[in-house]
Amino acid sequence: MPKGLFDQLQKLETEQRNTHSTDLHSMSALQIASLMNQEDVKTVEAVSDILPQISQVIEKAAKSVHEGGRIFYVGAGTSGRLGVLDAAECPPTFGTAPELFQGIIAGGDQAMFKAVENAEDSQVEGGKAIIIKEVGPLDIVCGLAASGRTPFVSGAIEEAKKRGAYTVLITAVSKEKVPSDPDLLISLQVGPEIVMGSTRLKSATAQKMVLNMISTGAMVLSGKVYENVMVDLQATNQKLRERSIRTLLYFLPLDYDQAAELLNQAGGHVKTALLMHMRSLNKLEAQRKLELAHGHLDKALQL
Repeated sequence: MPKGLFDQLQKLETEQRNTHSTDLHSMSALQIASLMNQEDVKTVEAVSDILPQISQVIEKAAKSVHEGGRIFYVGAGTSGRLGVLDAAECPPTFGTAPELFQGIIAGGDQAMFKAVENAEDSQVEGGKAIIIKEVGPLDIVCGLAASGRTPFVSGAIEEAKKRGAYTVLITAVSKEKVPSDPDLLISLQVGPEIVMGSTRLKSATAQKMVLNMISTGAMVLSGKVYENVMVDLQATNQKLRERSIRTLLYFLPLDYDQAAELLNQAGGHVKTALLMHMRSLNKLEAQRKLELAHGHLDKALQL
């Protein structure tokens, strides 16, 4: 490693020693857990400090979804796995198509389960991943890099910007230490890890909190939730069917069998079933109103 790069890395917030954990090796299990819990409080504070920036991404993501775009999470190692996890959980949670939220991890699918050496070091490969996905102006590319310097992520952001996509970088270091130039930088000041440099701890926790907000917020703004209940469920298996019936029972004065029959009439789609009953519509009429309301049940009820 060139000395200049070594010196730069030494200055990163993620590479500093935590003065509260210098006796970590001699602590009891309870002391370790207590210290980690105390340090994790800082992740909540760090996220709280950048809520305006997170809200910008939520709004951009909702707009992208409305216009037919996609949201990509790009990262390596722990950061990459967090992106894949958040993307993978959107279809079962919100009934989205698998391509709407996508995780891209350096080293490919195998890197989810086993470290792929040097995969994160190629800026070219990061750019190629964006090219393969045919990223365009309607899309959002959200890079995840605790150190802010992961070449794979930098390459992805650079290529995405060339293609007109909106780019975001979520990192745990300050802006002046980030070499790439995303449209929006989200800097999570969580402080040094209790194990020096182990960014799978506070840095990763804070990143996951931000991803939770982005995907959930975008889906709420896109009409996937009514009140605080997921209503875009599609009853594609027995578990989801039971959850769908339970959802109908939250809102409608029906018994179980009536709710099950209504769900059948709605083709297994909760939001359609709710609108059919609330406004005495047939399936096609309810679907038409939801289409006019861009999927928002509250707006469809007013049509």
